[in-house]
Amino acid sequence: MKQRLLSLLACPECGATFQLRADKADGAEIIEGLLQCSRCEAAYPIRQGVPRILSAELSREKQATAAAFGYEWTHYTALTDADRNEFLDWIKPLTPESFAGRVVLDGGCGKGRHIFLAAQFQAREVVGVDLSDAVESAYQNTRHLPNVHVVQADIFHLPFANPFDLVYSIGVLHHLPDPKHGFLALAKHVKPGGQVAVWVYGKEGNQWIERFVDPVRMHITSKLPKFVTRALSFLLAIPLYLALKLIYGPVHRSPALAKFKSWLPYADYLCAISSYSFAENFWNVFDHLVAPTAFYHSRAEIEEWFAEAGMKNVGISQRNNNSWRGNGIIPEAMARSAEKIA
Repeated sequence: MKQRLLSLLACPECGATFQLRADKADGAEIIEGLLQCSRCEAAYPIRQGVPRILSAELSREKQATAAAFGYEWTHYTALTDADRNEFLDWIKPLTPESFAGRVVLDGGCGKGRHIFLAAQFQAREVVGVDLSDAVESAYQNTRHLPNVHVVQADIFHLPFANPFDLVYSIGVLHHLPDPKHGFLALAKHVKPGGQVAVWVYGKEGNQWIERFVDPVRMHITSKLPKFVTRALSFLLAIPLYLALKLIYGPVHRSPALAKFKSWLPYADYLCAISSYSFAENFWNVFDHLVAPTAFYHSRAEIEEWFAEAGMKNVGISQRNNNSWRGNGIIPEAMARSAEKIA
């Protein structure tokens, strides 16, 4: 943890500032220590460089989800060349320039690939939050970056004092027990004129997954020991990888073969990932099989989220015909009214 993070933090119990006790430091990094609320008795440890601002009471569902993705992102920690283009595609129409000079929050940072990129895009400060032990991978991947911070916390109980200029959440909300509540919790931490960008699984285009894959995930693979689900994912990834490299990849790259794309099942998505390495595809399969909770959202649902948050300039667009991107802006007038009422 870098000491400059203190200016962004607040006690999730009472909203007061924290006092820092540093027990072990490594240069600018506080490796071990304690965050003590200046008003109430709440205190949270700093372990392995990461503040652990967690409630003592986490639901069994949240614990299971954190364990699943913590396993994934502490075993697959690499940052890849594909991350940049994929991230920018997920957050369209935002661009690298959208980050410059802004204070940014990543709601569900996983192994830290997106906070790494946000720092490259010249964000003033970037905070990555995750409920799982993936924060340890995120911290190791980004600790050398002076403007990046990693916090272990629950999206539903965020420990921040000041609002952010930009909040994004990629592939996380649909794994929460209440995705809309999670979205609104993130939106509350955006300042007037600030932006929110999210990407979630779509109901449209994923009917076969909901009908055939989801029951297997819910009742079998998410309940298996992680190493068993990992082995099963490896076996399934082999024919997937062969199909991607021998069929979907050539159709995607060759103008002469493009006419055959309409013949292929799930073509937009599988063509989009046809350039991935075997490791990327293997962990992608694991990701879909290990999650205890996964929702698939319609366009109307996403529009409702943004409407309930009172956002303007909302844009909802489909990605690869199987997921939704959404972005919007917190109106300044509405935010000032909310402050007066509070």
